[in-house]
Amino acid sequence: MTRINELLKREISTCIEKLFEFPNCLVTIHAVETAEDLRAAQVFVGVIGTGTESHDVLKKLNAKRGYIQGVVMKRVTLRCTPLLKFVADESIERGVRILNILDDIGEINLPDEPDEKPKA
Repeated sequence: MTRINELLKREISTCIEKLFEFPNCLVTIHAVETAEDLRAAQVFVGVIGTGTESHDVLKKLNAKRGYIQGVVMKRVTLRCTPLLKFVADESIERGVRILNILDDIGEINLPDEPDEKPKA
């Protein structure tokens, strides 16, 4: 399943890169999770842009999913053609927010020896 997911991820990424234009935003395919029976696949899409741009990208990809499936399945031979569903992957934005919070907190001074017990 891991190999199938990676193959679909690569081919969907190539298809979107060559056939679609998304002005003012960056679109990446982070992961693909295919069902065990190969009937459905969730495609996790990362969009760097505003919230409305992200919504518009997902709407456009889901509207054109039949076309994308057709292009990808010409290059990938599977027993069944999975039905693609594009969903937002916000893990990158969450990670950036966490890093920014950690930067705001600053460096915390920890004791040199972790076994040191505080004196009461």
